[in-house]
Amino acid sequence: MEILVTLLIGALAGWLGSVLYRGSGLGLFGNIIVGIAGSFLGFWLLGKLGLSLGTGWIAAILTGAIGAIIILFLFNLIFKKK
Repeated sequence: MEILVTLLIGALAGWLGSVLYRGSGLGLFGNIIVGIAGSFLGFWLLGKLGLSLGTGWIAAILTGAIGAIIILFLFNLIFKKK
């Protein structure tokens, strides 16, 4: 059950990050991967800055979206479309 919740939060965070960043979408699987990686990055980065968005699903999705936006920004810098 926990893996399904992780995948759901990752998918929502990745989708929200791609919508907010206004970049090209990576599809469902790509959004899940970016969202999960973004959750780790967002949690780590906000912890280093001494910030917390709280607890619960919404905070986890927002933290993942922040990390996903950073990952998408870096991804677009490296693999810039011409």
